Amino acid sequence: MSTIEMVTELPGPKSRAIIARKETVVCDPLDLHVNSVIDHGLGAAVTDVDGNTMLDLSSGLGCLLVGHSHPKVVEAVQRQASKFSHTDFSVVPYEVYVELAERLAPLMGPGRKVALFNSGAEAVENAVKFAKAATGRHAIVCFEGAFHGRTLLTMSLTSRHTPYKRGFGPFAPEIYRVPFSYPYRSPDPARSGSIALEEMRRAFTNVVDPASVAAVIFEPELGEGGYVVPGAEFLPGVQELCREHGILTIADEIQSGFGRTGTFLAGEHFGLDPDIVILAKALAAGYPLSAVVGRQEIMDAPGPSAIGGTYVGNPVACAAAIAVLDVIEDEGLIERAEVVGKAIRTRWEQIALDVAEVGDVRGLGSMIGVEMVSDRETKEPDAAFVGRLMAETQRRGLITVSCGPYHNVLRHLAPLVITDDQLDEALDVLADSALAARST
Repeated sequence: MSTIEMVTELPGPKSRAIIARKETVVCDPLDLHVNSVIDHGLGAAVTDVDGNTMLDLSSGLGCLLVGHSHPKVVEAVQRQASKFSHTDFSVVPYEVYVELAERLAPLMGPGRKVALFNSGAEAVENAVKFAKAATGRHAIVCFEGAFHGRTLLTMSLTSRHTPYKRGFGPFAPEIYRVPFSYPYRSPDPARSGSIALEEMRRAFTNVVDPASVAAVIFEPELGEGGYVVPGAEFLPGVQELCREHGILTIADEIQSGFGRTGTFLAGEHFGLDPDIVILAKALAAGYPLSAVVGRQEIMDAPGPSAIGGTYVGNPVACAAAIAVLDVIEDEGLIERAEVVGKAIRTRWEQIALDVAEVGDVRGLGSMIGVEMVSDRETKEPDAAFVGRLMAETQRRGLITVSCGPYHNVLRHLAPLVITDDQLDEALDVLADSALAARST
């Protein structure tokens, strides 16, 4: 039975009216990706105000790993909101914050402590603060292709200048960027990890004194940077190099965490043991919540009241996060990620037989990226094809999103509660849309 049901062309009349109101009162930089206004959502499906039901492969840019309006999350939020919705934990503490910390800390390793914040960017900022306080150092090393947020510090750490950085400088000082392992675009894909690691070693000689570096921050699989999985030896080598110089490692698992890659943390695929882990997005099913989880001595390093914020660790969001953890465990969603990812990868490999623009299909678990090129030999990025493809999917009732430094990677962020029938339907739409985009 089909989930997608299109009763009007997009956008429908009610959506058009709301979007017209938006244009007069909401600032233009908040432009719209989907020209359809949601009315309600459940699982992997959303229905707009005109009655069109679509499948959502964006899941709120990765926040809705357990899907829209999961009943257990809804119940937990309603229960907590009926008791109290805010105090500021550092003024009047509450158990739900402590309970969530008790759930998260062991998942990162023994001897960990937790601090909760509102957004991914805020968690990145505070992870850097913890690292600087613990080491007494001031420099931070990050990677090409990285995305860590839009605040001053996180924008400084973010690699892509357009649209995230242009016109917003000057940026935070003592940020040093080195190449990330990108096998598909490496002159020697088999040695991509070794080559990038050597570049990092060279940077510690010619670019920045490692004795001044507090931390190296990385995404185990690049998110906004193109769903790039580094060479197998790269991140273990980075971790070893950091330990050699007394540098802390910060794993940004904001997009890759919570089982999306088939393990709770993407870093587990590489055998990593980072000093600090950052979580957000899927943590609370779209409610504003993020977490920094690190070794006890690091997390206790800042002085009294040096870390905090009025809204951090909101009790309603904490209740949602505990429910998310329950759903992941009860419904076997970490294992489900491998099933979803295999289906996506297999279908795109089939599509590639007929669509020459498919250059590379890659990813861990369900975090699959498909890089589009105009020529497989030259690997020239083809952002225009991705734009046409996404327009075709949207017209057919499937919400998709892209990423990558060249804007030419289709990324898959399907809710892991998507049913097999819904997944097949979505993949059929992707196949039809790719052929249609090619013909146009």
